[in-house]
Amino acid sequence: MLWQWSTMAPKMAVSSRNIDIQRSDGRDMSAVADTVAVEEPLEIQVVSAAPQAAAAKSVSITMRTPGHDEELAVGFLFTEGIIADRSQLIAVEPVGQPDQITGLCNTIRVELSADVELDLASLERHFYTTSSCGVCGKASLDALRVTGLQSLETVGTMFAADLLLDLPGKVRELQPVFVATGGLHAAAIFGPDGEISVVREDVGRHNATDKVVGALFQAGNIPGHSRGLFVSGRASFELMQKALVAGIPLLAAVGAPSSLAVDLAREFRMTLVGFLRDGTFNIYAGGERIA
Repeated sequence: MLWQWSTMAPKMAVSSRNIDIQRSDGRDMSAVADTVAVEEPLEIQVVSAAPQAAAAKSVSITMRTPGHDEELAVGFLFTEGIIADRSQLIAVEPVGQPDQITGLCNTIRVELSADVELDLASLERHFYTTSSCGVCGKASLDALRVTGLQSLETVGTMFAADLLLDLPGKVRELQPVFVATGGLHAAAIFGPDGEISVVREDVGRHNATDKVVGALFQAGNIPGHSRGLFVSGRASFELMQKALVAGIPLLAAVGAPSSLAVDLAREFRMTLVGFLRDGTFNIYAGGERIA
């Protein structure tokens, strides 16, 4: 049975808000208007279609920028290994009372097919995420070996160096909320030709990444062997893990990688690019994919 998105009428996401502030130049104060990025909690719930299934269970509460919430929920469940295929999704829909400020529901409920073995006991840890650190305290490389994830060594997709250098500017042009607020991260999916197919913004790097992975999942484009992932911040272990789960062979980051991100990329034969800015970049793993 194929899953379906919510049939509720779509609402415009409130991603930024205008506020009054005081600005100082060190000598004088002046009252001015400013724009800030919206940060709201999103609860992700799962429920199984199995006859003996319990009520909906909360598996994550993450601070996010409203917008593309269904993609965020699906991307999160996929990259955390709770679902593996679109056939396991029956419905994805917002539930509860709309937020008074944004007008959006802050809970997404995902109904899973009866064949999904939903270990509710293991979900008691309630993956608590924040906009700064993502899923803190996750196990490291050993946990990935247990899940059976495969090396991407045989994925031969190539990316031209000059196309990578163009990515930061091209993504910036597709970040309207960042332009207005200066306070959001971005994740983007791009092809070997440098063309960007998906861009999502969020206060959290991990949320933006889950949104673009969720978009790929929705479109049936997983594994993403012919694509690269760009992130506007640093390259953390968690983001490398999400790229690996999605089968994306290259992660390019504006910022620095962590040591564990480098270890993961080298072990699973991924390509990791860092400090992609100002006309240069560093290759930390998988340089053979860069022409």
